[in-house]
Amino acid sequence: MDELDTPVLDNHMHLDPVNGRGVEAAEEFARFGGTHLLVLNKPSWNLVETATDAETFREGFDLTVEVTAAASEVLDGNAWPVLGVHPALISQLVDDGYSPEEARDVMQAGLDVAAEFVADGPALAIKSGRPHYDVDDAVWEASNEVMRHAFELAGEVGCAVQLHTEGGEDFTEVADWAEEEGLPRERVVKHYSGGRVRGPIKSVISNRDDIEAAVEEGGPFLMETDYIDDPDRPGAVLGPKTVPRRVRWMLEEGWDDAVRTAHVETPARVYGIDTEATLTD
Repeated sequence: MDELDTPVLDNHMHLDPVNGRGVEAAEEFARFGGTHLLVLNKPSWNLVETATDAETFREGFDLTVEVTAAASEVLDGNAWPVLGVHPALISQLVDDGYSPEEARDVMQAGLDVAAEFVADGPALAIKSGRPHYDVDDAVWEASNEVMRHAFELAGEVGCAVQLHTEGGEDFTEVADWAEEEGLPRERVVKHYSGGRVRGPIKSVISNRDDIEAAVEEGGPFLMETDYIDDPDRPGAVLGPKTVPRRVRWMLEEGWDDAVRTAHVETPARVYGIDTEATLTD
């Protein structure tokens, strides 16, 4: 397939080296013109076991760092790990007998480990968030405390935070919390966004309608597939070839400026990465 004359970044993809395709998914992304990846660790229970201590988090993070390094080898650009704690862990822990406060402490300890990976070099950013499903008030409050801890850590180590949250458009309060914890709101990314989001930077799930809405709204945005690399759900949420295909479509529509926004300018603004300079000839 003809190469695209632009970097192409998928801002949120999972590569599962234990149960899934792993690097093969990155190879498919590259074949269709993808150049850069942000690889999110899967929940600990998908890779190792339900994490209840720092070492279990570390084991899962190490697996993600390794598969991300291997993915970089097959791309014309780079792949970077984004590490953290899936917000649904709180429900797993509470179901196992932990109080919401005890579960919060476990998850904050996992974020501490993720911040070490950022500070020491291999990871680019942290992931956190809160449940996207109904929970009781105590779990909701504990989850927000976990998320605020992620903001505090990111402010300390100088990185962005990707958020997994409920759906919606107005997350101004969350962006305000980040700034209260010392993290600029432009370093907060709402993963799995629709085309219109207020507060954080939106990472748009790459359906045509959502991309079109993001282009119409203007402003910074990123694009993602949230590919989960699950052999039982091939292609879910969107397949590895989706972002490169959407970029081709955007260029056909004449949205060259929006492509540059999503794949060059916003990655530089949010993560401090240069997707043009990291391309190989």
